[in-house]
Amino acid sequence: MTMSDPIADMLTRIRNANTAKHDTVDIPASKMKVAIADILVKEGYIRGYRVLEVGDFQNIHITLKYGKDKSKKIITGLKRISKPGLRVYANNEELPKVLGGLGIAIISTNKGVVTDRVARELNVGGEVLAFVW
Repeated sequence: MTMSDPIADMLTRIRNANTAKHDTVDIPASKMKVAIADILVKEGYIRGYRVLEVGDFQNIHITLKYGKDKSKKIITGLKRISKPGLRVYANNEELPKVLGGLGIAIISTNKGVVTDRVARELNVGGEVLAFVW
């Protein structure tokens, strides 16, 4: 069965594993998903990830991050913004701020997949993929 929105599937898997307080979660891999996982590691929302070969397919094995004794969640929210039915674009002057700068917006630009802060520094806009806080 084909998936209409693989990025939303990735975010939902992370959100569900985080809510269930799992240590790891596996996600079917793509270049875009690896770029998003890389941003989540750099921003400190997840511990790390590895791309694993499983037969003919590749999976991203993500290790989630929690506070002491898994009582405090590092990721309190994930939201998909641009969807296949309604794409959301922002130029460099109207890039969104998540929770007044406490969260991040993941933006797909012509310079690659970056956070809203990096997009402002590069002075580029693009498609607003997701919010993480």
